[in-house]
Amino acid sequence: MPSSTRTPNPRLAVVVLCLGGLTAALTQTLVIPIQSELPLLLDTSAADAAWVVTITLLAAAVSMPIAGSLADLVGKKRVMVASAGILVVGSALVALSSTLAPVLVGRALQGMAMGFIPVGIAMIREIVPPKMAGGAVAAMSATLGVGGAIGLPLAAWIAEAGDWHALFWFSAGMAALITVLTAYAIPHVHDARPGVRLDVVGALGLAAGLVSLLVGISKATTWGWGDARTLGAIAVGVVVLLAWGAFELRQAEPLVDLRATAKLPVLMTNVAAVAVGFGMMAQAIVVPQLLQLPEATGYGLGQSILAAGLWMAPGGLVMMLFAPVSGRLISTIGARLTLMIGAAVLGGGYLVAYVLMDAPWQLLIVSCILSAGVGIGYAAMPTLILDAVPPREAGAAVGLNSLMRSLGTTVSAAVMGTLLTSKTMPIGDGFEIPTEGAFQLCFVVGAIAAFAGVAIAAFIPRRRPTDAAGTDEPVVAGVAAG
Repeated sequence: MPSSTRTPNPRLAVVVLCLGGLTAALTQTLVIPIQSELPLLLDTSAADAAWVVTITLLAAAVSMPIAGSLADLVGKKRVMVASAGILVVGSALVALSSTLAPVLVGRALQGMAMGFIPVGIAMIREIVPPKMAGGAVAAMSATLGVGGAIGLPLAAWIAEAGDWHALFWFSAGMAALITVLTAYAIPHVHDARPGVRLDVVGALGLAAGLVSLLVGISKATTWGWGDARTLGAIAVGVVVLLAWGAFELRQAEPLVDLRATAKLPVLMTNVAAVAVGFGMMAQAIVVPQLLQLPEATGYGLGQSILAAGLWMAPGGLVMMLFAPVSGRLISTIGARLTLMIGAAVLGGGYLVAYVLMDAPWQLLIVSCILSAGVGIGYAAMPTLILDAVPPREAGAAVGLNSLMRSLGTTVSAAVMGTLLTSKTMPIGDGFEIPTEGAFQLCFVVGAIAAFAGVAIAAFIPRRRPTDAAGTDEPVVAGVAAG
């Protein structure tokens, strides 16, 4: 059992953790404003330049569960300081580079730094008073979405104001600040497990399986869903992950305790995380494209990259503002119902988007509704996970939940890309753009995913007050009223 050390300044600790989460999450959208220019900037092909975005997502997906497991073994603060340091190195490497290879290495390191977020979430309950824990977990969890939301306009502004390398010098500076603040403002908690070793084979197996699976999914729009490369990568990923699961079940100290994750509260929360992650990413893919399409199409809104980012920026603020709302909901009605409300608001936002897409201010409203749903729902998931697993496995469990969200966002990006290219119209010089119906279809699919999250969350067992003491069994919400 970890030795809990309440910090004398818990609010400062939470602020540092949230800033660290925001800084790590910013890397996910940092290159979006310059994505179309990357082939020229790096003197490479468009297909190779696309890996500048993809490799960060892959590294983040792999690193989050591994960082969580490592934190349970060697201590959470050590892993967070190391993650922030890795972000400094990765950001500085990209800032100093102008060719593809070192940029890819740097971007992979930036993705690895995403492990800071699940470890920070798992640590909060150990360093803040119980009355602050719910709101603090909610705020830290929301940084996954907020960082990406505010990253787009911030990166567009920095890129337009100066050389693109300034994006990564900014990231390096923020990461250096977070490294120092984490080292000095976060108390050390004696939560390491001496004598226990990292499951290296399990870590390598998980990495190999996830990379293959996610490469197949993320490249499906480019290669085609029926292409041998897509099917082969997905098939290899599934086979490797199945073999990895069989291996983990035989380990005394596995990287991820699959028996614990198979418990109904954890399992259903993770499945819901895929659906909510899918719903969150859909808006990030679809809304900016609709804002930037030429007005001559009759439905495009003719906004620049910077203007599109600014129209979406308030959504990031709404997401953060609703994190404490989620914390209060969790403390009054429970995390399960809070997750259901968040997913329902997210689904409702897509239904609003279906009819409100004729002006930038309308999409601003849509973005705020969707962000409110994400802010509420994202905050509830770590609470459900932390309530269902022992403290010694908190880091790994939250890391796996973060992975499931990433899986949802990756699948969403591929599906949205496919839908947008399924219905196109020509527009000058042989270019094809998505039709209005393609955007509406994306909104419908986003709504379906979000409402599926509501239905899945309904089957998460609710906790009675006596559950924490282990004297009562959880009641399945689908059977008993929640």
